[in-house]
Amino acid sequence: MAAVKIDFTSQDYLRDPAAGIERLRTSGPVVKVRFPIIGRVWVTTTQEAAERILKDNRTFTIRNDGGETAGMRWWMPGIFRALANNMLTTDEPHHTRLRSIVDEAFRRRAILDMEPRILAIADELAAELFADGSPADLVARYARRLPLAVICELLGLPAADRPKFMAWADNITGMRSTIGLFWRMMLGIARIKRYLEAHLEAARASGGEGLIAELIRVEKEGDRLSREEMIAMVFLLLFAGHETTTHLISGSVFELLRNRGLRDWLAADWSRADLAVEEFLRFISPVQFSKPRFVRKDTELCGVPLRQGDKVMVMLSAANLDPTANENPENLDLERRPNRHIAFGTGIHFCLGHQLARIEGRCALMALFKRWPNLALAVEPSRIRWRPQPGLRAIEKLPVVNRPV
Repeated sequence: MAAVKIDFTSQDYLRDPAAGIERLRTSGPVVKVRFPIIGRVWVTTTQEAAERILKDNRTFTIRNDGGETAGMRWWMPGIFRALANNMLTTDEPHHTRLRSIVDEAFRRRAILDMEPRILAIADELAAELFADGSPADLVARYARRLPLAVICELLGLPAADRPKFMAWADNITGMRSTIGLFWRMMLGIARIKRYLEAHLEAARASGGEGLIAELIRVEKEGDRLSREEMIAMVFLLLFAGHETTTHLISGSVFELLRNRGLRDWLAADWSRADLAVEEFLRFISPVQFSKPRFVRKDTELCGVPLRQGDKVMVMLSAANLDPTANENPENLDLERRPNRHIAFGTGIHFCLGHQLARIEGRCALMALFKRWPNLALAVEPSRIRWRPQPGLRAIEKLPVVNRPV
């Protein structure tokens, strides 16, 4: 089958994914495309196909028999491979071994206990939104700072180091081309790795608080976690623990700022925030795709034959916009019930931080709009640009002002 041509990094696609996804869906429930870096790969266009892949970890695996990871290319530097050796890029039984080490810290009750602190951080950041003048970039001043502050506290990393992480994260994601993405990512990754190695050594010597201290305790008690695995684990938690939530928050605020009716509905009763966040997760889909997987044997997926050795990716955004899963999925409906999204995936790789992301999203919206009820976009919505980064739907900058009614 010839590959369907679509540019997942174009502004046209990122502004209105539904249109591009609908065109893909007309070609079938699973279609072949050319994806940046990965190359030719099958992608799903329906929720049924997505769930079948994510739940069948025998037929669809992240690694092959030789240990090769589906998303890796032979020319990628060793540092990239080392840090990518984490629970997101492993199959059973290694996945469960790695995930079980940090699972307890992310259990529902532990995360719920953090909510007052998360709301307090959000309040502090909202109050400082215009400290450097107006208009303010909500992405840099608020949407990135909140989840970064939370994950740093959870890990036990110093508050004084957060500006470094923000700069490194911008290095990794603030690119204009696929090649630019790769080399800027290498620079950011190298700096984060050096920092984490130094922090872990200091924590081994003098102890500390937070999840990193717990990981060191596990390391000293046995061989469940190698030093290389620990670096990869902390890197994953630090980066994944704030990057995607950043874009959930900024995307949600953007939608509310360009639709006063939705904002007024939410502000009238903040108990509705949980419902709204679920719809933002579905509609925005900050993470557009799953990790690529190998097809381990000849099989048929929703009527489409796949061959052993093929690569396949779940298109989470397409699943969330599937009309057979959600009625009128192209509409943002904050009262949607039921809401059958898979923004956090499903199966063994269901997002570890799903509860944390939900609470951060809720607290971010509540603190921001209570502090600034007349918040407004400083530019026309059509001038907002999205990062041309494959697989992530992320607003570059969101300039806002406090505009009295």
